[in-house]
Amino acid sequence: MSVKNILSCVTAVVLIAVSQTSLASGDSVAAVSNKLYADECGSCHFAYQPAFLPEKSWRKLMDGLDDHFGENAELPDEDRKALTDYLAQHSGSGSGRGDIAKFIRSIPAGETPLRISELPYFVKEHREIPLHIIQREQVGSLSKCTACHRNAADGSYREHEINIPGYGRWDD
Repeated sequence: MSVKNILSCVTAVVLIAVSQTSLASGDSVAAVSNKLYADECGSCHFAYQPAFLPEKSWRKLMDGLDDHFGENAELPDEDRKALTDYLAQHSGSGSGRGDIAKFIRSIPAGETPLRISELPYFVKEHREIPLHIIQREQVGSLSKCTACHRNAADGSYREHEINIPGYGRWDD
């Protein structure tokens, strides 16, 4: 193997390691990579990154699409299966490091949460935001991640990027 090939391999390994460290640092989570999920689920609400819920939660959500938070979101069986497989494969395990894994680890044993905004770690991280700010028309609810986390669709939830409509930067 030539020196050039060795350097290319070493560079690739370092980039992969840096990428994985970045995802585990708590500031980022893998962006949604499934077009069907982005199109189907993202047509009604933010296409939440699968890592925020455990597999059992995604399976329960996908099994109850006939009453998806008061709406009928049923899909053809083939699409439902494809989406369930994607969500299960990319779901959170809680075994990683950083804030993203804390979402999963905060879930009490035996519970199967369906709302990310009700996870104990999510509640803890958002507890300082006054209700009157959340209820403003530009935000509406804590389930609208992109209202304040402008780069949420890219998987970035860095604190210094938070900009609450009608309030401003949160870290100031």
